[in-house]
Amino acid sequence: MSAPTLTHLRLDRPADGVARLTLDNPDLRNAMSDEMTASWTEAIAALRADRTVRVVVVTGEGSAFCSGGNTSWIASEPDATVDDLRERMLPFYRSWLSIRTLEVPTIAAVNGAAIGAGLCLALACDLRYAAAGAKLGVPFVKLGMHAGMGGTHLLPEVVGQAHARDLLLTGRVVDADEALRMGMVSRVLGRDGSGEGFGDEVLSIARDVAATAPIASRLTKLALLDGGHSDLETALQWEALAQPVTLATADLQEGVRASREKRAPVFEGR
Repeated sequence: MSAPTLTHLRLDRPADGVARLTLDNPDLRNAMSDEMTASWTEAIAALRADRTVRVVVVTGEGSAFCSGGNTSWIASEPDATVDDLRERMLPFYRSWLSIRTLEVPTIAAVNGAAIGAGLCLALACDLRYAAAGAKLGVPFVKLGMHAGMGGTHLLPEVVGQAHARDLLLTGRVVDADEALRMGMVSRVLGRDGSGEGFGDEVLSIARDVAATAPIASRLTKLALLDGGHSDLETALQWEALAQPVTLATADLQEGVRASREKRAPVFEGR
């Protein structure tokens, strides 16, 4: 993959099939600067075009995952009209939520605080793992603003209406263990207190995801998008098409052989 030139963002390939995006503005707790936002859009476009990518991990540099949008410009423009602000916010939302356009599984490695739009970014990923000690929340109302970047859709989708209303209306921030109980994250990792330990554990999971059959993985992700199918019959109709697609692949034959031979399969995406 030809890596684009990025600012406040790093893109690397730590393992076969695994791409990692690291928000890299630690002095501002990885707040979403204009430069980072432009780089994010470019990086997602590059990943979307790269067929060797099988899973994407998003994490933060330093002690925070992401402290959210850079709101300093909002406070500095008290006379801006609603239309002016709306024209700035919609492209910002859509840029960061473009990670949902990737057909491969995405993992948020929440290494530290994920606040406001930063939590929304994590919620936009397919899987979320939090480091012990991480803090997560959407304290928009405590700043005098309405939630943004899909928070009123993404949070209820992930944790349900009761928890979402609690978090959005009180603005309270929860720790990783409470986030786990809510279902906001799938696991809390790195309980040994080592940041490297957390990153290594997430990378191990990413390697496992990258080792699955790419066609089956992509179709499964599409089936689960936006909360999954609206009813059982719709799910059955999708599965009656998607499963035969995978049954006709060479990967299916490889998976069956590997199971019989008691070895790890080697999937090629065909």
